[in-house]
Amino acid sequence: MFMVSGTVEPGYEPVREAFLANFETRSEVGAALSVYRHGREVVRLWGGVADPTTGRAWREDTLQVVYSTTKSVPAACAHLLAQRGELDLDAPVAEYWPEFAAAGKGHIPVRWLLSHQAGLPVLDRPVPLAEALTWEPVVAALAAQAPAWQPGTAHGYHGLTYGWLVGEVVRRVSGRSLGTYFADEIAKPLGLDFWIGLPATEAHRVARLVEQPVAPSTAAGVMPEALREALAAYTDPTSLVVRSTAVTDPPLDLADPRAWAAEIPAVNGICTASSLARFYAGLIGEVDGIRILDATTLAAATREQASGIDQVLKVPTRPALGFGLPLPEQPWWSPTAFGFPGHGGSLGYADPASGIAFGYVMNGLRVTMDADPRTASLIGAVRTVVSRQPA
Repeated sequence: MFMVSGTVEPGYEPVREAFLANFETRSEVGAALSVYRHGREVVRLWGGVADPTTGRAWREDTLQVVYSTTKSVPAACAHLLAQRGELDLDAPVAEYWPEFAAAGKGHIPVRWLLSHQAGLPVLDRPVPLAEALTWEPVVAALAAQAPAWQPGTAHGYHGLTYGWLVGEVVRRVSGRSLGTYFADEIAKPLGLDFWIGLPATEAHRVARLVEQPVAPSTAAGVMPEALREALAAYTDPTSLVVRSTAVTDPPLDLADPRAWAAEIPAVNGICTASSLARFYAGLIGEVDGIRILDATTLAAATREQASGIDQVLKVPTRPALGFGLPLPEQPWWSPTAFGFPGHGGSLGYADPASGIAFGYVMNGLRVTMDADPRTASLIGAVRTVVSRQPA
């Protein structure tokens, strides 16, 4: 018998049942889930094991590395600067970061960084990891790098470089690092336990990552034909997707506390599920009197910028300005939602139409080319509950 802790408001019991089912039937290791509705937390659940090597239980304050779910943070920081009139998303990046104009990039606007259209997902020469963790060397390398395609003509996932690119613009405009700006202007006002650049004093709360087998639905032989090209790219060392994960030498290891302490704002966000959901709740409305983005800014931030086959991932994507948008074939998402998933299964999203903000984090990393059944089940339960309630 698996045990989960936490609370759900009356009517949200199906969400608890779906969360429990992930442990009972979907090999969940340790996880937490939070759901906000109209600025109020209605679900807060956690359970399982934070560290299988020691048996440490998952607690309410357990922190989790959320990989690319982090990408919504630099996006929110950039949009907050734009909202305040300090950043023009249509201005050339080089207006704020002059060195970026090298290699014919002087015309690239800030919005193309946010929407993965800048053509900079890879580096011709990977940066030594120890140097990359200090920020400046990898930013200098990106400033000198020539685009992999003509910027603005296609979109392709900037898996690691996105955080340094957007983060450097935030740093140049605000005079603060991305992690510091986020802490000062978003995390502290909202009371978030959410870090980019984790203090050493908090490292003991981080759950240990556990690699799990590839989900059977994506194994060779049963994979949908449309995904075969994408899988093949992962086995080609010259492909953009493989090179995009190797911009440092050696590659980044997010189980390493040195990576937690650095600022790698595409992937090294560390948070609780409750803070992830609260962050999204603060983007779409007030939470205890605090709202981060106004309605006009939010509408611009979540407007589709491109669609179709991603040049890196080789699957369809719909980037907005720093946020991902659902595809028509993803019925578990609301069509009005926006958010970002992370490697292994984590997800943060919000749906302004229903007032839902959702945060799911876990340490059992499951690689899948289609929907993670854990996440899809939780989203489905939330949407079922909301469908039965008044708006």
